[in-house]
Amino acid sequence: MTEVAIETDGLTKRYGSTVAVEDLDLTVTRDEIYGFLGPNGAGKSTTIGMLMDYVRPTEGSVRVLGCDPQDDVVEIHDRLGILPD
Repeated sequence: MTEVAIETDGLTKRYGSTVAVEDLDLTVTRDEIYGFLGPNGAGKSTTIGMLMDYVRPTEGSVRVLGCDPQDDVVEIHDRLGILPD
């Protein structure tokens, strides 16, 4: 069985009446390479921010390497690298 690296369920982020990410269900296994592609304003950076706990979701759940970013942020940051634009 392949382990899950990233899993979101109903992930949503709103800024007031603006919806940045809506109801995202995503599963990425450890043996996959996954890229975020889309136009400006599609929610790519917001999604990555929620995966890294830079931004808190309005609704839904996130798991990264089996951890909850809100509870295990240090462990996730120790295991992952990110270079935002």
